[in-house]
Amino acid sequence: MATRTRVDEMTLAGLRVCREIALLGSFSAAARSLGYSQPAISRQVAAMEAAAGMPLFVRETRGVRLTAAGTAVVNHAGRILGDVDSLGQDLEGLGDRLVGRLRVGVFPTAAAVLAPRAIAHLTSEHPALSVRLSEASTPALLGELRNGRLAVAVIAAGTGLPSYDLEGLVVRRIPAGDLCVAVWEGHRLATRAGSAPAPVDELAGERWVVGVGDRGDPQFAAWPTLREPVIAHRARSWPSRLGLVAAGLGICVMPELAAASTPEGVTTVRVDDPGWPGRVTLAVAMANPTAEVRAALDALESAGLGIRAYLRGPD
Repeated sequence: MATRTRVDEMTLAGLRVCREIALLGSFSAAARSLGYSQPAISRQVAAMEAAAGMPLFVRETRGVRLTAAGTAVVNHAGRILGDVDSLGQDLEGLGDRLVGRLRVGVFPTAAAVLAPRAIAHLTSEHPALSVRLSEASTPALLGELRNGRLAVAVIAAGTGLPSYDLEGLVVRRIPAGDLCVAVWEGHRLATRAGSAPAPVDELAGERWVVGVGDRGDPQFAAWPTLREPVIAHRARSWPSRLGLVAAGLGICVMPELAAASTPEGVTTVRVDDPGWPGRVTLAVAMANPTAEVRAALDALESAGLGIRAYLRGPD
């Protein structure tokens, strides 16, 4: 006689419980993960097994294992629960008052980590909002912002950079750190990664990989307070500069906000330099920003806080 199944009696809660048991290997672990009591977990499994018409788990001394029926249920559960979560996001998007398109422009190193994290958060919170990212130098970004081609511009400001005209703009400081130094993993300073900053005196005598670019575009040179640094290589793109660093051909300056994007073989070190006033990252928009623009500014600030907490720890 064929086993009688009543698939229509299976519930989303039951599917979620079965998947969690399969992932964690026991009823008790699933109960802790889902915030259920163990009797509640057992009741959900019993109901699912009754609906399936056969056992889903084999109880063993150290946890449980899936039966063939249990494997089928759990495989479908992943797809079903994923579809339900996607439906929830779609429905939330229909009720979200933030809709339309935003174009966010950033200077290149802000495009490595800061902007992607901010955009991911923004579009997750507001699915009906479409965000387009573009990269350019700070002078070009400010021009596009004032000409209406950007909704938000992320720029760098501070020591060694031009005094940009920000009059009439909404300015939000992004707390994503200052400058650091990228070194290869075998470099003598690499042991300081993630710990106390290196005194600036320890940078003396290093060979530097520096940036080159179009005339008028600020570039990253050697550490800004060093006198007569040794320039070993010049490269236009960040992948090229960091590739030279990874090969042990020099070290380079980079913003902390991009430190998490360094390739394998490269690590970053903070520098203790009392003579360096510092630089900042700013998100700017035109006056009287819309709710969509304000949400983008909030997302950038939140992403900056996350980067700072990861690299430096809370202040």
